[in-house]
Amino acid sequence: MNPNELTEKIIGATHTVLYKLKPGLDEKLYERALVIELAKQGLTAESQKEFPVYYDDQHIGTLIPDLIVENQIIVDPKVVVNFNENHLAQMLGYLNITGLKTALLLNFKHAKLGIKRVSN
Repeated sequence: MNPNELTEKIIGATHTVLYKLKPGLDEKLYERALVIELAKQGLTAESQKEFPVYYDDQHIGTLIPDLIVENQIIVDPKVVVNFNENHLAQMLGYLNITGLKTALLLNFKHAKLGIKRVSN
């Protein structure tokens, strides 16, 4: 499945989760519900997958994105008033470390889903 089709499926699943749970809950609740909804659609979503981080060939820690869908897209559920530059910078860093090309920031704060696609 190409990234655009996958992104559309993820956004559709996210709308379903928001419709069922309503806005303003804890981010982890949306993350867990999204894993269930994506599985119902036949998509694999790995929660809290670990990626080693190196600096000058020395291991300095571990990066743990919220969700990786189909080994292609980072998904980061948020419950914030608005996305800001820190959120975008974080996703760019995640894309750099994981080697993936696309990330989705999903905001569950309001009745209308907030979506920001970030590409490397």
